[in-house]
Amino acid sequence: MRNHNPDTGRRESTARRLAVFLAGGVCALAAVAAAEPLQVVTTTSDLASIAQAVAGDAAVVTSIATGTQDPHFLQAKPSYIMRARNAQLWIRVGMELEIGWETPVLDGARNPRIREGAAGHLDASRDIVRLDVPTQRVTRAMGDVHPSGNPHYWLDPLNGRIVVQTVCDRLCELAPARAELFRRNLASFVTELDRKMFGQELVGQVGGNRLWALLLDGGLDADLAASGLAGRAGGWYAALRPHRGKPIVTYHRSWNYFTKRFGLDIAAELEPKPSIPPGARHLASVVETVKARNARVVLIEPFYSRRSADFVAGRAGATVVVCANSVGGQTEARDYLSLIDLIVKRLSEAL
Repeated sequence: MRNHNPDTGRRESTARRLAVFLAGGVCALAAVAAAEPLQVVTTTSDLASIAQAVAGDAAVVTSIATGTQDPHFLQAKPSYIMRARNAQLWIRVGMELEIGWETPVLDGARNPRIREGAAGHLDASRDIVRLDVPTQRVTRAMGDVHPSGNPHYWLDPLNGRIVVQTVCDRLCELAPARAELFRRNLASFVTELDRKMFGQELVGQVGGNRLWALLLDGGLDADLAASGLAGRAGGWYAALRPHRGKPIVTYHRSWNYFTKRFGLDIAAELEPKPSIPPGARHLASVVETVKARNARVVLIEPFYSRRSADFVAGRAGATVVVCANSVGGQTEARDYLSLIDLIVKRLSEAL
């Protein structure tokens, strides 16, 4: 007959309880880790707004450049490096917009997760519609011309629609357990953007994808007229449609995507070449162009001096419109969609 040792039974019971406790602890830690938000750093506030819209509570998103800064000319501060050091995803505008400071920030961060080529490094320009791609060899004599094209692509709402999909795809890759959330947020963002672009009624009747396809093919107006829907258009499209072909003057070559999308004509730029400050002779020629073309608006970002814009407007009878081209550049530009709202409102009122 086997003797039962009470101490042995107690030890076995304690061991079982400890194993259960440890197993539960491991599961709990795994759940906490899965629930921890991703650390996302973007180079601009526009990308931060788009990334946050997709990620929701599943990420903490910060941007290097604020909307009140010219992203061409930032310096690689230690605070930027520290932010990049802890990032799990780095999103850049690309097309060499950040060429002067991105590499020093990433080198200083020593974070292999976000190095170029890693899954945690995303170039948001990957799939966008590009403008102003040079067809000749680029030299410094041309000013700040980007070999890959004009990098201010976020001001075209179509590119905003493309970028949000690009960001969603990468977030799903990095955090597949949250992919359903990301895709839901993506769908909500795209729907809201389409409604802002064409009006809620028209999107409801025709569908956002169809409207964009017709717009890109140049047949939207004709199709709406044939369908008896010409009067149903709303949003940004309807607000700027009466002003198609009207000339405006801009300071820097940062508005080309917006003006092309909405059919406005840039008659002149205050900079003689990109990022070259305007001189008296060039401004005199701009005044003559403004008078000849009857341009009524001089559009300038808040971080540029108004002096040359006021000079041209005063001598040519135009109006200076100071408007942010990035999220946070002015109080009304709270996020990406309200940024485009603001630009459309300021221009449609001035025109």
